[in-house]
Amino acid sequence: MSLFGDGLEAAVQKAFTRPAPKTAPAQMRYLVRQLKGTRAVAQLLRISQRTVERYVKNQIRRPRPDLAARMEGEVNKRWQPQVRAKARRKAATTDGIVVDTRARLGYTAPIGSTDQDRVRHLTVALPPHYAARLFDAQEAGATDARLREITAEALKEVYFQDNGRRAGSLEEVRLTDVEHLEFDL
Repeated sequence: MSLFGDGLEAAVQKAFTRPAPKTAPAQMRYLVRQLKGTRAVAQLLRISQRTVERYVKNQIRRPRPDLAARMEGEVNKRWQPQVRAKARRKAATTDGIVVDTRARLGYTAPIGSTDQDRVRHLTVALPPHYAARLFDAQEAGATDARLREITAEALKEVYFQDNGRRAGSLEEVRLTDVEHLEFDL
């Protein structure tokens, strides 16, 4: 599970204008339309082509829990791509992104300052260029550790340094032991 990647994906999914299909047959029909055939869906979900056809015809209605989770994930990945792209573009150019986290935050600072890390709960609005960096990194397949670094860098600039108005000698912010993380557009 990718905490930061999943958090970004959940934020984008809040922008959907219509709900994704909920029932297994409806999800299967959607996937068949998207992938243009039952064979491709069967390979994607690691089930037989005949099983896919039976879902499409409403002969099977309740999938196993693991298959249900895979189907829902694949539908959500493909649902409303234009709305998803528009939400990302808007966050990356004008609105920015809000991060709400409860995590252990510490920083590297000159000797004599209190750089002891501690658990903090922060809700911070990040500027659009950080939203763009997060989404670009996610699109490029960045690891959760890289997304964590970008988020920590953004918190350093916006929260700790107040956009250059204080703590100018702050060198690095560490974001560890994440208990809660949520992004919002």
